[in-house]
Amino acid sequence: MMISSNESIKSILKLAKTIALVGYSDQPTRPSYQIGQFLREKGYVVYPVNPTISEIDGQRCYSSLSEIPKAIDLVNVFRRGEYLPEIVEECIKLKIKIIWLQLGIFNEQAQQKAIDAGIQVIVNRCIRTELMRS
Repeated sequence: MMISSNESIKSILKLAKTIALVGYSDQPTRPSYQIGQFLREKGYVVYPVNPTISEIDGQRCYSSLSEIPKAIDLVNVFRRGEYLPEIVEECIKLKIKIIWLQLGIFNEQAQQKAIDAGIQVIVNRCIRTELMRS
């Protein structure tokens, strides 16, 4: 299901406790790094996922979602659209319930596959902006 109502998004953000941030950068100037830090400040447990980095600010960085040892409530994606099919496949396999695609990240086929698998999908919204709104 595509999620677009402000009330639904607000509810998701209240219920989610653990977030996997796919495409998390270790560069403080990058939006993924800034949002990862913001989410932590807001009390979320954030798992960095980036196969090219082993650690971010002393925290282990996972090369894939399946390596994360805890259940994930929400997957926040900062990877380009061409990478979404493999991310969606992994989310389906892991029975992830919510995928949040940051601003400008699209892949209609992958989004539809996630929806068809029963995953709630949030598209073209910034999680930080939505949290600041609530």
